[in-house]
Amino acid sequence: MSITWEKLVAIAFLRKILTWKPPSNPTYAIIIYLMHKRCNIMTQLDPNWQSDALDLSLDYADQTIAVRGGYHRTDEGEHNEAIFTTSSYVYNNAADAADHFNGNKKGNVYSRHTNPTVRAFERRLAALEEGERCVATASGMGAILTMCLAYLQAGDHLLAAKQLFGSSVALFDTYFKAFGVEVSYVDCFDNEAWQNAMQPNTKVLYCESPSNPLAQIADLSFLSRLAHDHDALLIVDNCFATPAIQKPLMLGADVVLHSASKYIDGQGRVLGGALVGNNDLMEKAFGVVRTGGISLSPFNAWVLLKGLETLSLRMKAHCENANQIAKFLHNHPKVSKVHFSGLPDHPSHDIAKRQHTAL
Repeated sequence: MSITWEKLVAIAFLRKILTWKPPSNPTYAIIIYLMHKRCNIMTQLDPNWQSDALDLSLDYADQTIAVRGGYHRTDEGEHNEAIFTTSSYVYNNAADAADHFNGNKKGNVYSRHTNPTVRAFERRLAALEEGERCVATASGMGAILTMCLAYLQAGDHLLAAKQLFGSSVALFDTYFKAFGVEVSYVDCFDNEAWQNAMQPNTKVLYCESPSNPLAQIADLSFLSRLAHDHDALLIVDNCFATPAIQKPLMLGADVVLHSASKYIDGQGRVLGGALVGNNDLMEKAFGVVRTGGISLSPFNAWVLLKGLETLSLRMKAHCENANQIAKFLHNHPKVSKVHFSGLPDHPSHDIAKRQHTAL
């Protein structure tokens, strides 16, 4: 084997390091320390891919997480989150690019897969929902489509609530039935109906709670036990309540869905969706989004980050106003029925009180 002069220099340098003793001069010691620290930094994998910049173990309040959680500042030291409008990313060399593409290194590959602004939104929403990971999508329906592709296959049974957004029903009945998925529906508030509709091939129980548009309530703790007794997943659309009012994962759900276009944005500006759950389930969802291109745009993610900052304040105002309107209508002689779980005579009032956190 031939030895080049470069190898000889490297061997001599390593031998020098191995036999080197620290000098007594403190200036040299500082230089060596800084060199060592620089070497450590260089060997880390993508330092910008750090975990949440806000240490969630310190038990911050949700409002602090909503403003500061999930974002890792760049070297520019920006106060506000940056919008990374880029389709692709730069690497040190071809080998570095290959390491990123084959998964040996963590980091951005393509914005259909990951993007720093989208990642900040995902981390923040995951923290607010108290889930391990979030996967963002281009819309709420994109999140529901991702759910179906990630957790269902031909021969499976999807048991869903009747009280669903119309496009969800169209997706299930028009497309997934055609792909061999069996779908059936029960009233979200009827525990006995849920239980009677379970089948050996039931893989997912899916509901909106509160539902759209009548805000009907499902007993999430009961549905969680029912699903898990049959080795199925409970997936809850939390769009109407948001984590400011309800955290389905804490009630036993496996996955939480969002149409972020609604209350998370709060201003009717952009489309967006999300799924939140444990790492294993979210990895399946991420595979669908990455491959199918159901990705959230960086600009929309930034708008949704701004929406999260005021979410708790807005939801508190919504609830206060809704309670006043519901009481007024409830006492109005020309109104025969008010669908509002905040009223004491609503059939799901006690469940709503148990599931919905005080603002």
